[in-house]
Amino acid sequence: MNHATLAAHESLDLHETLNLKTLCLAKSKLMQGLVFDQELRALMQKDVEQSLKALADLQALYEKAPFRTPVPVIRPTPILDGR
Repeated sequence: MNHATLAAHESLDLHETLNLKTLCLAKSKLMQGLVFDQELRALMQKDVEQSLKALADLQALYEKAPFRTPVPVIRPTPILDGR
């Protein structure tokens, strides 16, 4: 059996997961600018870093989808610089 490509339903699920993870990443990055507690900010930064890794892993898997939509390269930046 050839597993070079994903089935249509797997591709759709993966696409939805990529969208959700991208939205969560954007929220974490944007909310960092509104958080003043350093421990919470550090946890949010860790979430951002883990989300970026997860997105990279999911994008690599997305290459096996029989149909693809371009995944944007631009990532959101915090509203405030946090200094």
